[in-house]
Amino acid sequence: MQYTLFSDNEQAPSSDNTADFKDLNAAQHKAVTHGEGPVLVIAGAGSGKTRTLIHRVAHLIDNDVPPESILLLTFTRRAAKEMLDRAGRLTDRSCGRITGGTFHGTSNILLHRYGHYLGYRPGFTIVDRADAEGIINLLKSSLDLAGAGKTFPNKRTIINILSGSINKNISIDNLISQQAPHLTEFLDDILLLKKHYEQFKFDHALMDYDDLLVNWYRLLKESPEARHEISSQYQYIMVDEYQDTNHIQAKIIRLLAHTHENVMAVGDDAQSIYNFRGADFYNIIRFPDQFPGTEVIKLEQNYRSIQPILDLTNSIISCAKEKFTKTLFTNIEGTEKPVVYAARNESGEAKFIADTISELIEDGTDPGRIAVLFRSGYHSYKLEMELTSRMLEFEKRGGLKLTETAHIKDVLSFFRILINPWDTLSWSRLLLHLDKVGPKTVQKIIAFISEHDDPGEALEHFKAGKSWQDGFQALIAVVKDIRQPNLSPSTIFEKLMKYYEPLFEKLYHDDYPKRHKDLDQLKILIGEYGDLQSFVDDTALDPPESISADPFADPATQGKLILSTIHSSKGLEWDTVFVLSLADSRFPHPNVFPGDLQYEEERRLLYVAATRAENRLYLTYPMELMSPDRKFIRTTMSPFLRELSVERYTAVNGTRQRESLYTPSFLEESTTRHHQKKPKKQLSARKTYEKGMRVHHSFFGPGTIREIPGPRRVEVAFDRHGTKILHLDFAELEIVS
Repeated sequence: MQYTLFSDNEQAPSSDNTADFKDLNAAQHKAVTHGEGPVLVIAGAGSGKTRTLIHRVAHLIDNDVPPESILLLTFTRRAAKEMLDRAGRLTDRSCGRITGGTFHGTSNILLHRYGHYLGYRPGFTIVDRADAEGIINLLKSSLDLAGAGKTFPNKRTIINILSGSINKNISIDNLISQQAPHLTEFLDDILLLKKHYEQFKFDHALMDYDDLLVNWYRLLKESPEARHEISSQYQYIMVDEYQDTNHIQAKIIRLLAHTHENVMAVGDDAQSIYNFRGADFYNIIRFPDQFPGTEVIKLEQNYRSIQPILDLTNSIISCAKEKFTKTLFTNIEGTEKPVVYAARNESGEAKFIADTISELIEDGTDPGRIAVLFRSGYHSYKLEMELTSRMLEFEKRGGLKLTETAHIKDVLSFFRILINPWDTLSWSRLLLHLDKVGPKTVQKIIAFISEHDDPGEALEHFKAGKSWQDGFQALIAVVKDIRQPNLSPSTIFEKLMKYYEPLFEKLYHDDYPKRHKDLDQLKILIGEYGDLQSFVDDTALDPPESISADPFADPATQGKLILSTIHSSKGLEWDTVFVLSLADSRFPHPNVFPGDLQYEEERRLLYVAATRAENRLYLTYPMELMSPDRKFIRTTMSPFLRELSVERYTAVNGTRQRESLYTPSFLEESTTRHHQKKPKKQLSARKTYEKGMRVHHSFFGPGTIREIPGPRRVEVAFDRHGTKILHLDFAELEIVS
């Protein structure tokens, strides 16, 4: 590949404008002031990537580049907004006319403007994942692929197959043969279902998330007029997190630069960890080939972590098979090496982490500045039990998005029929809420209103059955009320709530007070919009999280310990980070092997986890794991840790502090101890415990023995968890003297 290279280790070229960018280092300055032509910015973890993009936007504006000709593509709408706001403050000029947002959001704008080239009318509706699954279910029934005695794949599996085929750039038959060979017998029917699914969406002016990318690519590929006009408009293109793009997104960028080569791709190949979503690691590797003459600029100065942490993370990624070689360095003071802790088992691992966290908090560290990261959600279960027993509060990252909850989808269905009266999916949802109205009746109503030019008005002319007439008339009344012209989104919401709240309390009787908080949050969100179309598009393209998780708050500042999968931690940072369960067969996943693409992604996953730490990093693993049949299996550290020089970390054992655990003599000694270990002596409940005795359990905490109902069982009244009967083969009870 042909490209020129510049890194932090070189001096910045002299420039009359250097004073304007006094907070930039040499490589950042080089990227910001890059002229015409393609440029790839390899931005190491914590190297000021966002700052570089912000200054790049400001530099273009200050050099009289028309804002309308700049396109900034990011992976969240919030990121684009913050970058443009900060660039505007930096240059004292508005960036409001710059197009900035996600691939899907930008596609939505362009397809509303140019979709007629593909046969779409401007008023199409975007359907989310749940709605797409609903369409699949409807079509399965109509094609007689579902019902009693049928074993056809469920709606979620079908959508996963259709979406995976698009995002991973693989045919459906190849995807099934590689990832789900047991479904091969359904291939022909799945292909038939796909055909009807595509036609259904087109007929009803609907697009799912994948359609936004597919149709944007089709627009650029199939329409020379649209391609030339769009490419001519966006003369300067910047793409953030380029390593996370999928195959079709990379092809879109190539076509967007049809009339020029002014593309700046910013990302880090070492942080490509979303293959399961369709991200293509090779997009960033191939960029210089797709754009000949690319200038490659490496950002290697880190502004987050102390050097001992960077020395270890550099070593982790140096073993990668394919990469842009870089070495992170920092001016931040700090000499504390990362700790590798070998626990006897998962309980010992959890105890070590909880003990260390307690000590850090006692020493003044904010719990919100501490995170425990893991590869898979179940890896943290033991730790969660340990933390709960100690009453240490934590937040585990995850949960439903606000717009994925049933009650919010109810409200959004009203909004969507105002935007697109032919949205039969939303009509179905609203009609099914009526008493005595089932799917067959709903189909009749929808068939009737769909034949008219105005489905909302036609609803008034459908003859309702006596048993459901009152509810139907109430629905007609609210639809008529919210369809009045010139109503603000807030007014529509207020009118709608008069109808919906009584229904809401009936539909979700068990937990409607808790759910009502989400309606309150929705009311706040919609009050920020001046038009309904923008609100509906935004909730589909970039859904806000539930009230339980503030989408605008950095979890590292909330004062609560964070437990998170590594994938959810990307882009965040904490003072202290623990990465647990780094055992062979746990990390990497046991189904991947050296040389596999997935194996290398697992290495990058560990790199991402370790680079979240600012001052302290703990890497822990158990030396014994319990199998499904409750047998202990001896294991060792992850092969990614075994590759590292012991000089990069401090090795610690539960009983032997600060010594190398991995010398041949120690491994031989520990293995011998394991094989010579005598079977554990079984405790007798009646001989070991007495009524009234105080005991402690790792999860339930302190308690008192109430009864001894058998030779291997005890009944304990726990102080905080009530009475439990425990079997001594599985429960570890400690007698409290």
